[in-house]
Amino acid sequence: MAVFDERQDELEHFETRMGVPRGRLAVTMDLVTDAMALIGQHGVYCQSQRWPGKPVMDIQMVMKNLADAKELIQSVMEELRANA
Repeated sequence: MAVFDERQDELEHFETRMGVPRGRLAVTMDLVTDAMALIGQHGVYCQSQRWPGKPVMDIQMVMKNLADAKELIQSVMEELRANA
């Protein structure tokens, strides 16, 4: 339940505007986006020896999983909006 305390203001804002499920998904989307930015910054400093200009493989995998999670969250938000 710590996330509900730490993100209380954001949750209240988005839940009020969008309803509880979509509001929580919006905050989740923000968290995933922030994580993507942080791991992307890290990828700048951890370059692959095999493929110069690309981040190391583990960072590429994390970015792919975060991008996939973000896409799934967006699809749920769209589905909830369509059914509202």
